[in-house]
Amino acid sequence: MSNPQLVPRDAPPRATWALEQAGVTPLLARLFAARGIRSIDELDDGLARLLPPQGLKGITAAATLLADAIEAEARICIVADYDCDGATACTVALRGLAMLGAKAANLGYVVPDRVVHGYGLTPAIVELALPQHPALLMTVDNGIASLEGVAHAKALGLKVLVTDHHLPALIDGVIKLPEADAIVNPNQPGCDFESKNLAGVGVAFYVLLALRSELRERGRFDAAHQPKLDLLLDLVALGTVADVVKLDANNRRLVAQGLKRMRAGRGQAGVAALFSAAGRDAGKANAFDLGFALGPRINAAGRLSDMTLGIECLRTDDRTRALELAGQLDAINRQRRVIEADMRDQAEAQLERLLQNPGLLGEPPPALAIFEADFHEGVVGIIASRLKDMVHRPTFVFARGADGQLKGSGRSIPGFHLRDALDLVAKRHPQVLKKFGGHSMAAGCTLADDCFEAFDQALQQVALEWLDAAALTRILRTDGPLAPEQFTAATVKVLEEQVWGQAFEAPLFCDQVQIVSQRIVGERHMKLSLRLGGMLRDAIWFGRSEPVPLSGRMAYRINLNEYQGQQRVQMVVEAMLDSSTD
Repeated sequence: MSNPQLVPRDAPPRATWALEQAGVTPLLARLFAARGIRSIDELDDGLARLLPPQGLKGITAAATLLADAIEAEARICIVADYDCDGATACTVALRGLAMLGAKAANLGYVVPDRVVHGYGLTPAIVELALPQHPALLMTVDNGIASLEGVAHAKALGLKVLVTDHHLPALIDGVIKLPEADAIVNPNQPGCDFESKNLAGVGVAFYVLLALRSELRERGRFDAAHQPKLDLLLDLVALGTVADVVKLDANNRRLVAQGLKRMRAGRGQAGVAALFSAAGRDAGKANAFDLGFALGPRINAAGRLSDMTLGIECLRTDDRTRALELAGQLDAINRQRRVIEADMRDQAEAQLERLLQNPGLLGEPPPALAIFEADFHEGVVGIIASRLKDMVHRPTFVFARGADGQLKGSGRSIPGFHLRDALDLVAKRHPQVLKKFGGHSMAAGCTLADDCFEAFDQALQQVALEWLDAAALTRILRTDGPLAPEQFTAATVKVLEEQVWGQAFEAPLFCDQVQIVSQRIVGERHMKLSLRLGGMLRDAIWFGRSEPVPLSGRMAYRINLNEYQGQQRVQMVVEAMLDSSTD
């Protein structure tokens, strides 16, 4: 497989200078300028800088629906989703509605089982909610494509509020919206909200802001005594980072505020318990913790068990109970890792056999579809993401569901809109896809058991038409060299305190290095000693077991490696281009 291209980011000198003049350190000024920041105002993460809720289409109608339900003491049922975004959105909605006056007895929720029910507000989920006798169903992180489910709920006399961030259903090339009483989704037609990147939990939080405003106008409280919804921002931050949405300025503010609450010990009991279960320090909380420590433990419940466990962990105020539930989530996540490791080995072996096809010359096809009969349906998305990162190709991984059909999860690369690709496959081959949905970078679909080969060929054909050699080359954008005096624990701390994520990536430095020694540790990782600018440095290349070139350009991050009570700055290698071929 070919090496990635290392492309330096452009840090405009004028923007860098302006940030430095405003008091930003030279290193951060360069990094921020290279990510589009042009003034110090854009780095203001205060709540007053959040976009106003009124910009969201349908939010006034949503606030009216909820306010009427609270005043009538009607029962509200939250229809959640089985991932971390859905779990945090459900918890935010339940906690927020209670803060704003809804009685506990009038609040409930249902969450689909990934294997039994599938995704979204289906007619079956409506039936699952009926024993709670709801007057209003409120979806979080789902619902925008739930045409049949909303219609079923309406036929039963229920009111429906859809809050979501996914793309609407596309039927025969036409966008179709459910006939809900109100829809709040920045990605619905006609919504001019500046940030299209809100996660499901972000949309739920914004609905609560609008509801508070509506209740204030109705005289339930005044501005001085209104409930403080910022108490929920640790949950908003967790769901936003875990869902890998783009961290535009508005999302960065939401995440920054949530992280501040965690570091100050003012987060939910369940969030603190998850930090403990993951062996992480909440007092030093950063976006990496949310995306790679807490998020996977919540997601594991939806993948292998029941997301009710994750929601209850986030809902409880009992710290002992929270620790117990977090421990259960940690155990499920360990089980998930074992299953994932076995599936990854099988998928990589299948990929290796594919690459041995003489016609491929060692290069993968323009799109991948992988299926093994014993794959676990709840883990296919993780494996698709791993393979996509390995080969830089749109990738689908399938498992056989309990109903005998193939359930697939896909991950994509820039330039290949996965949901639109599935729509084209459906148009060309109407019998192949039973159903599909998603967005540009992630999507899911269901196939009949005998349609895998047809889907594989159809997906590859679309990829051949849409992707050229440039698009199929992985690009790593780098931030240039790191000065010798910046290889310090203080630099690591400053970088970890910032909010990095999707579309606002963490710094990736690039330098010319000479390898002094290399050895495999932990069976899968390469431990390096190298020379950089006349200094010896430690480095680790996770997941690399092949020998490393003796010299070349290296792309790396930095972290702190603690061993026998000593902390040393360590380079974490992302890629290296051999000097002899560069």
